[in-house]
Amino acid sequence: MGKERGVQLAYSEFQGAMLDEAKRRRKAAKIIAVLGHFLGREPGAALEGMTVADVGCSAGFIADELASAGARHAIGVDIDVPGLRKASERFGERVTFLCADGTALPFPDGSVDALVFNHIYEHVVDPDAVIKEMRRVLADDGVLYLGLGNRLGVMEPHYKLPFLSYLPPAAADRYVRLSGRADHYHERFRTRGGLRRMLRDFHIWDYSLPVLATPDRFAGGELFGGAAGRAVQATLARTPRTALRGLLPVVPTYLWVATKTPRAPLGDALPQPPQPVRTP
Repeated sequence: MGKERGVQLAYSEFQGAMLDEAKRRRKAAKIIAVLGHFLGREPGAALEGMTVADVGCSAGFIADELASAGARHAIGVDIDVPGLRKASERFGERVTFLCADGTALPFPDGSVDALVFNHIYEHVVDPDAVIKEMRRVLADDGVLYLGLGNRLGVMEPHYKLPFLSYLPPAAADRYVRLSGRADHYHERFRTRGGLRRMLRDFHIWDYSLPVLATPDRFAGGELFGGAAGRAVQATLARTPRTALRGLLPVVPTYLWVATKTPRAPLGDALPQPPQPVRTP
């Protein structure tokens, strides 16, 4: 049982976080700020004139924010029919919502200027096929935003169980059942090395540490609250990059921007600048 994985249909029906509008819009603000920095644009016009698709859009809050950031054509793609129905009812006048599998995106080759794939790969049956398909539809000068959970992050983000993602499938199934939080653990995370291999055909810049060190710049002010949080932020901003690099294998989430051809971020200088990610 632990080795078998089915498609997660109607995900918003059993994962309430997908309907947390305030949280989803905060995530969108971070995504837009990262893309704006990479492209050298202000967040309010980060996607000006672009065709943008959110792959795994669910109820559409992030896709709606992409439209607000100036996208000429904003698209949301998912297999979550109840989520798509909610999205279309609220945002259908300015966002196109499509029911489609990520392994067969309904776009011509090279037709999308920016793609968002935010905390989705662990849910799909074949993430390598989805990545390959996104590369097909991405324009040669396009950008792909990736929010990627790390298998070696100590606290599993969906069920809040420590070390859950470390376990082999059968043991992970037993763990979530014993906790009373689910009958089956569907998600499959990869390590940093595994993610680099998954994206071997892209050129990647890592924004994980820049966002942590300068959260206000990337609409992440809620990451660090109070005096203790400000102290942590200041420490991250001053710590030598060589020291921070040692933490990368266990950072819970990676924020990467990927391109098909070599490009460098065009945004302003940061205390902890984005760094290229070496792929195999």
